Amino acid sequence: MLMPAGYDSLWEGNASATARLRIPTALIASAGEQIGRHGTTQIEIRNVFETRDPVIEHIAQVLMGELERKPHPTQTLIVDHMSVALAAHLIRSYNAFEPVIPQERSALSKREVAQITEYIEDNLDRSIGLDELACIVNVGRFHFTRLFKRSTGMTAISFVEQCRIRRAQTLLIETSIALAEIALMTGFSDQSHFTRRFHRHTGRTPAAFAREHGRRRGGSKEPL
Repeated sequence: MLMPAGYDSLWEGNASATARLRIPTALIASAGEQIGRHGTTQIEIRNVFETRDPVIEHIAQVLMGELERKPHPTQTLIVDHMSVALAAHLIRSYNAFEPVIPQERSALSKREVAQITEYIEDNLDRSIGLDELACIVNVGRFHFTRLFKRSTGMTAISFVEQCRIRRAQTLLIETSIALAEIALMTGFSDQSHFTRRFHRHTGRTPAAFAREHGRRRGGSKEPL
């Protein structure tokens, strides 16, 4: 989160560990002068909420790393150079008077895929929409479909159905719950729909799968 000088802020709730870097306005102005940007008429850092910037992240890690090392005269040089680099990066990427070049994300991170997977598995008993999955990683629905396919090799809809089938397999092996109830617990509209999709994924009906694992479902209307 980038907050230019002079902006008010209000924070509520819990947050993970953070690093806050306070950058003197004089440092921004000095960096601007070196590239021909003079005064407030040519430099104004944009107010940005929730963004992932690998350059700022790297600089923060270097500065935080120095806090854990023994004091040394070279630390002043390191901090000065990293501070100038940070100021220059802010001017290049977040100056309101520079054209904004959108940064296209190439893929979802492993953590984001894990968050999406956890959300899906926690909500398998109901319909799950693309919009709500996209909100988890703060991107638009159509951008999300591309990112997800690029990151997992399958569409989000196919991934959700695979999660449903895996949960159904677990229930078939570990419980004696009726097939109609398993269908509803895993988000299928009814037992017939469940049976068709299960057979498509596994090559056998739910009842046949259960029998193979020593579980029998009495009164099943499925074909043998």
